[in-house]
Amino acid sequence: MTKYADLPYRPCVGIMLANRQGQVFVGQRIDSKEGDAWQMPQGGIDEGESPEEALVRELGEETGVGAHLVDIIARSAHEHLYDLPDPLIGKLWGGRYRGQAQRWFLVRFKGEDGDIRIDTPEPEFDTWRWVEADQLVDLIVPFKKPVYRDVVAEFRALL
Repeated sequence: MTKYADLPYRPCVGIMLANRQGQVFVGQRIDSKEGDAWQMPQGGIDEGESPEEALVRELGEETGVGAHLVDIIARSAHEHLYDLPDPLIGKLWGGRYRGQAQRWFLVRFKGEDGDIRIDTPEPEFDTWRWVEADQLVDLIVPFKKPVYRDVVAEFRALL
């Protein structure tokens, strides 16, 4: 058990943005020293914000994609939890959280690739691409792999 077990989880949304071909958006994190940290869009739920409102805000902040370009297909049946590795706990979110409790959404992208703009005011990704759902787990950092495995399994039939 981690020494941070008493800390709460940060409320968060995760977004599986799928194109018409059933491929999923992943972005390479701009802050990755190794240059190999890919992930789907995600982010915290602000005070007083619903998960759906957070989904729209985070999707816009990270991909430039507005609500008019997506349809919500599914919402995860439960929250997916992950713990940060101990060295990261003190570096992220002021050390207030042990990890994240993520409510995941599958959304269908109705736009064109040119509608995706990762050059947002506070960019999180330096590049992006579409991948097959089966590739997602191999691309994510190790401590998030169980969550990605579960999310892919939950949404696979709807892609």
